Amino acid sequence: MDMKQLQVKLGLPENLKLTRKAEELQRLSRVHFNSSAFGVGEVCKAVLCFELACISLQVAFDRQKAIRCSGLSEKAYTRSSIAMQNALNLRKKLDVRELAIQFGCVRLIKSAQDVLVLYQSRFVAALPAARRSSADFNRPIFTAVAFYLCARKNKLKVDKAKLIDLCGTSDSEFSNVSASMLDLCFDTLGTQKEKKSTKQSKASKGLLDATSGKRKSPGDESESEGEEMDKENIDVVPGLKRSKKSVQDAAYEEWKAALLTARAAVKRSVSGIEPLKPKTAGLQTSICKYVSVASQE
Repeated sequence: MDMKQLQVKLGLPENLKLTRKAEELQRLSRVHFNSSAFGVGEVCKAVLCFELACISLQVAFDRQKAIRCSGLSEKAYTRSSIAMQNALNLRKKLDVRELAIQFGCVRLIKSAQDVLVLYQSRFVAALPAARRSSADFNRPIFTAVAFYLCARKNKLKVDKAKLIDLCGTSDSEFSNVSASMLDLCFDTLGTQKEKKSTKQSKASKGLLDATSGKRKSPGDESESEGEEMDKENIDVVPGLKRSKKSVQDAAYEEWKAALLTARAAVKRSVSGIEPLKPKTAGLQTSICKYVSVASQE
C-alpha cells in the first residue's frame, strides 16, 4: 500500500513533513527491524512507522484505527511497536528504578544493578579480545532479565509476560538471555537446589567454558555424594525400590534356574556320569529318589 493512501486511511492530516518522516522510518526498519520474528507484515510496518512519526512530530494519532488497519490484536500491535522503537533506538532506555516502581519491588534496585554490572564484566571477559569492543548491553532486555532473575531469587512474583512486552522482545530471546545470565552469575542468582536444564546449558554453551568450575558450591557436592551413596545402597539391597512385579520375576527366574540345574544333575546320574553339586541339594535328592523307585518298578 502506498504511504500517502495509508496516511489518508489512518485519518492523518496531509502533512508532507509527516509523510517524509514515516518513509524515512520505513527505510530504516527494513535494515534494522526483523519484522518476521514478530509476524509483522509490510502494511503493519507502515502503520507503525506512521505512529512513530506522529510521536516524533507530536501529531495526534488514532491508535485504535491503526490497530484495525494493521490486522493485529492490540497486544501484538503494542509489542511490535515497542520492538520497532528499540530496533530504531527511538525508545527511552529501560531503567531498573522504573521497573522496580512499576512492579512494586523497590528493594531489588541495588541487587539488579549489581547483577547487570557483574554480568557485563563476566560476559566481556569470556569473549575473544577482538570482539570485546563490539559488545552492546544497551538493549532493554538485559535490564529486564536482571530484574526478573533478582525477583525470582528473592521469591517475589513478577509478571514475565509484561516484562517481555516492556522490553519488546520475544519469549525465546528472553529465555536465552536468562539462561546466559544465570550461568554467568550463578553464584549470585542461583540456588543450591536448582538444577540447570539442557536447554539452559545449550543457550549459553559458548560462555560455560569460560566460567566452568565457579558455580559448584559445597552444598552441590554434598548432594552429589548423597546421590552416589543412595545408588550404592540400592546395589547392596536388591529389593530396595523394586516393584512387586520385578520381585516376582526375579523369584521365578531363580526357581527356574534351580529346576533346570536339578534336571541336568538327574540326567547325569541316570547315565552313569558323576552328578553335579547344585545349590538346590534338597530338590535334587527328592527327584533322584523318585527316579530310582520308578526304575525298580
